[in-house]
Amino acid sequence: MPPASHQDFVLTPEQLCIGVFVHIDLPWFSHPFSFNSFKIRSAEQLAILRTLGVSHFRYDPDRSDVQPRGMAAPQPALAPPPEPPVEDPAAHSALASKQERIARLAQRKRQVIEVEKALVKAAGVMRNIGKNLFARPKECLEEVDELVNQMVTAFLDQPEVALHVIGDHAGGEETYYHGLNCSILSMMLAKELGFARAHCQILGVGALLHDIGLNDIPDRVARPRHELTAPERNLRQLHCEYGVRLGKQIGLPEPVLRIILQHHELADGSGFPNKLKGDQIDPLARIVSLVNYYDNLCNPADLAKAMTPHEALSLMFAQRRAKFDTRALQVMIRCLGVYPPGTVVKLSNDAIALVSSVNPAKPLRPWVTVYDPNIPKDEAIMLDLEEEPDINIAKALRPIQLPPEVYEYLSPRKRVTYYFDADSRKGRTQ
Repeated sequence: MPPASHQDFVLTPEQLCIGVFVHIDLPWFSHPFSFNSFKIRSAEQLAILRTLGVSHFRYDPDRSDVQPRGMAAPQPALAPPPEPPVEDPAAHSALASKQERIARLAQRKRQVIEVEKALVKAAGVMRNIGKNLFARPKECLEEVDELVNQMVTAFLDQPEVALHVIGDHAGGEETYYHGLNCSILSMMLAKELGFARAHCQILGVGALLHDIGLNDIPDRVARPRHELTAPERNLRQLHCEYGVRLGKQIGLPEPVLRIILQHHELADGSGFPNKLKGDQIDPLARIVSLVNYYDNLCNPADLAKAMTPHEALSLMFAQRRAKFDTRALQVMIRCLGVYPPGTVVKLSNDAIALVSSVNPAKPLRPWVTVYDPNIPKDEAIMLDLEEEPDINIAKALRPIQLPPEVYEYLSPRKRVTYYFDADSRKGRTQ
């Protein structure tokens, strides 16, 4: 047990009471509670704490609502000899339930690892396509079709889908991940909007290749790390038309060419290259325009300007909603949740956590990964807030607000990547 300090004082199990903020000095997996530190809120919690076989508990008077039993004022106390634990069916059941949950979390983490591998593989395919698209267009387009077909089969055939934050991928492959982000999220929205599978396939190809025109733009303008001048902005905007020209050269079908041409058009007419409005924009291009706008806010070339997913979605809905297809924006908000994957949050128990996937049925109760310095990063607690009725999200935080050790532990991604997982919505509507 860590030594008592001016903030942590020692109590016997008998001195515990509702309202005391307690610390359990046991491994996380060996007790039934979601956290090692929490405020006691019920008689059931109190009863279970007293059956853990722990002879003493640390508590924090500053975070407690009441004085512990038998103490006029908080003061360090020596622990009495341990008493044999009393077998409690409720504690046994709660621990069994938690161990079941730990097994499910372990399975979920294994799935995330597989998702990461699949994403890296897909990015590798995109990299090879990018290098050979114009030298071997026929073979590369076959690879694109196969990649999209695999994504359609893997994601859209699943009855339940969710979004995951996957990792920060270094190595200058941002372009490939941007294309994958847009393709995956666009196909997810199209499915939710009721588009046919064939349209999802076209959409996936168009979203993967929407920026091919940047190949004809100098790199310092195509992927700027500086504020573009007016002439540079005008040059960069030509990538839509350049993309159509290149797409025709390699034999892309007309529906894909429309996506490439119109992926920067906006519903209010403020987009480019032709300032189209509303229904003048191809329905598939409207989806890619929405997703492209969102991903560019989260993952700009200048990382200092990157918004959190929560900020990006809030900005788009609160201030810029006229720029997007109304129904598509509503569906994206429903799919990504109030707190999209990648958002750092402060919980009602003061814990800091990272949103890892959303609960479409209950957008205020996503899955989160919790910062706990006493638990190794690789074994970090993952909580389904739907199963934690006493814990809520208090507010969203910017990564810059985090202490370095918390930032490193949670690793909020500089670049956010979305991926499907078929495991997430089981039982969500019960």
